[in-house]
Amino acid sequence: MSHLLIVDDDVEVLDLLQKFLCQHGYEVEVATDGKALWQALERRVPDLVILDVMLPGDSGLVLCQRLLAEHKVAVIMLTAMGELSDRVVGLELGADDYLTKPFAARELLARVRAVLRRAGEAAGRAPGGAPGPVCTSLEFAGWRLDVLRRELRSPDDVMIPLSNGEFELLLVFAEHPRRVLSRQQLLDMARGDAYDAYDRSIDVQVSRLRRKLQSDHGNEPLIRTLRNAGYLFTPTVAKR
Repeated sequence: MSHLLIVDDDVEVLDLLQKFLCQHGYEVEVATDGKALWQALERRVPDLVILDVMLPGDSGLVLCQRLLAEHKVAVIMLTAMGELSDRVVGLELGADDYLTKPFAARELLARVRAVLRRAGEAAGRAPGGAPGPVCTSLEFAGWRLDVLRRELRSPDDVMIPLSNGEFELLLVFAEHPRRVLSRQQLLDMARGDAYDAYDRSIDVQVSRLRRKLQSDHGNEPLIRTLRNAGYLFTPTVAKR
């Protein structure tokens, strides 16, 4: 049974979401602020944290940054309607997904299932659950993406931390080298769901990947932007 932690200062919302998600087979703990969040983490690290941006004391964005620095956990951010900057910053920090308030409980349930599925997908299977290549790693331009351990190592053999969303996106690129992929194709293949059209989230994650894939040894960017077309993963990829 997956363990969820919901952090929101609206007690009524917490109560409703806790009951709803428990009815759908999840073990759910709640917290109303950052202090309660850290206390909950001392007791047990959850599989997924649902974190509201607007909280008393430290904001959800501040908490997200520290949370992901200290724990390997999936995160869904809850943001206010129209707060585009919060969504972008949350994704920049490494959150796996976001949901804009107000939302239907069933939509949150769908997002929870999708994020947990991506985080726990069997090694060697492609995003979305389709059978993947029988390989344990993908190597390109001196980099190595370990599919079994879900780790990225640089040409200098330094492990580069990736969020679940970043790993899935890089896996899609590495499995489709030298092929132009549109934002929608990346969204569908990396997430395996028909997400509503805040497809700029892909741009944010691509930007994060570019920074992490920077190397003193290479000249050509590994991920190129093709205007009005999408993205192209430029290196040759070897499957091991």
